[in-house]
Amino acid sequence: MRRLASGLRPASVSPLQLSVYCRLSLVFFFTSFLFFLDVFAAAVAVETCRHDNGTGFAAEGNQSGAEEVSEGDADWRRAEGGSRDSVCGWSDSLCYGQTSFSVGLLLGSLVGGAISDRYGKRPVLLVCVCLHAVCALVPAVLPQLLLFLAVRCLTGVCCCCINICAFSLAVEWTPPSARLWPPAFLPFCFSLGTMGGAPLAWLSPTWTHLHLTMAVPQLVCLPLYLSIPESPRWLLLKRKMEVLDGYRSNSPADKQCLDLLLDSAWSDLQKATEAQEDTPAGGHAPCDITYLRHPTVLLRLFIMSYLSAASALTYFGICMNIGSFGVGVYSAQFFSGLSEAPCLLVPLVGLGRRPISMLALLLSGAACLVSLLLSRYEVAPVLVMTSALLGKLCILAAIFISTLYSIELFPTVVRQRCVSLVNLCFRLGCLANALVPPSPGGAISLAAMVVYSSGPIVGCALCWLLPETSHIPLPDSVEDCDRQPKPRPPSMCALWRTG
Repeated sequence: MRRLASGLRPASVSPLQLSVYCRLSLVFFFTSFLFFLDVFAAAVAVETCRHDNGTGFAAEGNQSGAEEVSEGDADWRRAEGGSRDSVCGWSDSLCYGQTSFSVGLLLGSLVGGAISDRYGKRPVLLVCVCLHAVCALVPAVLPQLLLFLAVRCLTGVCCCCINICAFSLAVEWTPPSARLWPPAFLPFCFSLGTMGGAPLAWLSPTWTHLHLTMAVPQLVCLPLYLSIPESPRWLLLKRKMEVLDGYRSNSPADKQCLDLLLDSAWSDLQKATEAQEDTPAGGHAPCDITYLRHPTVLLRLFIMSYLSAASALTYFGICMNIGSFGVGVYSAQFFSGLSEAPCLLVPLVGLGRRPISMLALLLSGAACLVSLLLSRYEVAPVLVMTSALLGKLCILAAIFISTLYSIELFPTVVRQRCVSLVNLCFRLGCLANALVPPSPGGAISLAAMVVYSSGPIVGCALCWLLPETSHIPLPDSVEDCDRQPKPRPPSMCALWRTG
């Protein structure tokens, strides 16, 4: 493999990089439509059944005798409505859709990484995007409870696999010096989709129209995703050099970009090969049990797993209950997406991984605590929701910072396994939040808000035990982890001098 000169840098974004970023941004934009479908499904189902069960029907047929509709006529009209949008018979069970979706996210986290490593990120991404669009269409054609729950579970699997493959593709097509931008840019596109989905749902009068509105744009854009290139790192590991040569021949900018990316990937591959060669003949590589039992790895695994579970509880707890703050669900969902947009500016902050994580977690917990106090004193719902959305913004920043932080904390020999365990804890947090029953009054319960506020604050304290990893090479062994800069509390002399 030809090594690059140290001064080689891409002059601009190459056509292949631009194709990756543009297509993945579109994928994330549409993924948010079904991610928060449960927020709109209940409201649209109520309006559909209210129209079909007699209110809208009587208004069209006999406005003066609307109150004289007999129970038998109401049942007949309900049956007629069921022939068009038969969600009316099981609208009370729509709350299980979120649980089914969270189960799908958990299943996707278990199989998504292994499938993408085996078959490549591009084909898995294309299959999941197509299934995601079909899952949006099925409830419009066949509105049945069991099928809806199964489709929501499959949608969760697709969303998780899309997330895994898209983030990996974006990061692996980005130079090492700019790898903080994809975890910020893709959630920004996701928040734009959240904002765009709210008015589309508001304009959908029935259950069928809602799902058609969510499905048709995705189906139209499916051909655009065929031009997404495969990960150059995966192609190098699988020795598919003819595909890489085809990418190089696209343009001089693509050739320069690939040379820079593959130089970094080739260095990592050599390190992994040297680690395998250091294993004694006839012995077993110590990466399975020995490294995972090391106190440094165990401590970091515990902290990052806790941060993932607490962040998932807070983020999805606020997202999925956005209509419980006393504000209209459609406007609340729009401003929920708008509140996430400032996360795009986080990479511009000159702080390291640990300070940003601690600050984001602390602010998130404090904002959720303020929202809890305001709701107890019956303050205006807009202020309560604004404080909660500020907490969601901060916890989102902590989530995408921890995406890179987890990669940089663990040694190469167990990095993928540890990151998978951390991601599993994140999905368990999503599932635990979905299993919490709603309050009788429709508002977020006191216990839930206490968890949403206390979890990030405890995580902020735990972050103090982690080292700073920005601008430091990735650790290849536990010894490299121990050599990373450790946090030191300020001495009394330093405090006296600053005072």
